[in-house]
Amino acid sequence: MDLRIENLSKYFDGKPAVEIPALTIRHREFFTFVGPSGCGKSTTLNLIAGLETPTGGSLHLGERLLNDLPPHKRDVAFVFQSYALYPHRTVSQNLSFPLQLARVPRETIRQRVQEMASLLGLTLLLDKHPRQLSGGERQRVALGRAIIRQPKLFLFDEPLSNLDAPLRAQMRKELKRLHRQLGTTFIYVTHDQEEALSLSDRIAVMRAGHIQQCGSPVEVYEQPANTFVASFFGLPLINFLDGCVETHEKGLRVRVGGNVFSLEDCDPKSVPTGPITVGIRPEHLRLSRVPKPEGWPAEISLVELHGGQAHLELTIGKVQLTAVQPTEAGYRVGDKVWTTVTPGKVYLFDSKTEIRIAP
Repeated sequence: MDLRIENLSKYFDGKPAVEIPALTIRHREFFTFVGPSGCGKSTTLNLIAGLETPTGGSLHLGERLLNDLPPHKRDVAFVFQSYALYPHRTVSQNLSFPLQLARVPRETIRQRVQEMASLLGLTLLLDKHPRQLSGGERQRVALGRAIIRQPKLFLFDEPLSNLDAPLRAQMRKELKRLHRQLGTTFIYVTHDQEEALSLSDRIAVMRAGHIQQCGSPVEVYEQPANTFVASFFGLPLINFLDGCVETHEKGLRVRVGGNVFSLEDCDPKSVPTGPITVGIRPEHLRLSRVPKPEGWPAEISLVELHGGQAHLELTIGKVQLTAVQPTEAGYRVGDKVWTTVTPGKVYLFDSKTEIRIAP
């Protein structure tokens, strides 16, 4: 069943922390709230769980109004960043505790614990205590304790942030697999763009309590609604340049400093002439050691190696850009190159409103 959010707001000391006019999280969807610290994403999750009371608006799970229901009657399970395991209980006892509270028969509890241990690879750890487990093992126990109740919604608040990079990558795969196997709704909160992009069916990008854009990972990355969304996703960060849109015989072109490039793919009616913010992702900059008439002459001022990729800092007059190239291309500091942009991959944003206007 879908979760519907309507005119939801939460104020602290008279200041808005969350304001969401309308949002529907679909049944069986992996939905992620992402944004920087303090943007309201965890508060939104707490409102869904019943850990915070909304200032206004409503939450519906299917036909049920959740607003006045206490957390234990909302049929949701919460997985916290800190795992929140009982240190004096074994893995088996941690897993079984929610079922004991629900007065599930003892034999059913034993069977469900075995099934959950098998699903999460915890069978050999059932007699151990949390202090004897690694971070990844503790997180799997926390997941199991939430899953074993078989709730309608799973809520995750930065569950992987305490793990090191290899474990985070492994646990992302585990979460993806679990979501597919369980066939229920996952609502996830993170500040990590990589987690959001790799895990989600849809993403809500939040800033200062408001949703800036809601869409699939491909949509928010390739069609950002504004400069904030564009800058939040992608490593290295998108290049922003001050430019000016001009008309010429072939339609429109953008001038950045002393350099210009055409906007042949843009509808001239949709792009006003005048000052503009230009956005170019580093992977859309193409470099050549051979002079190109349409290229921008540049000098490489910095090279950072990241495995199979090299992140290059380019100096073009007074402008600096970041580009991504294969490591084997062998670019070095001081190299002179000619820079062009992949056709159709130049973003134009209104300089005042920061809203994307093309493409």
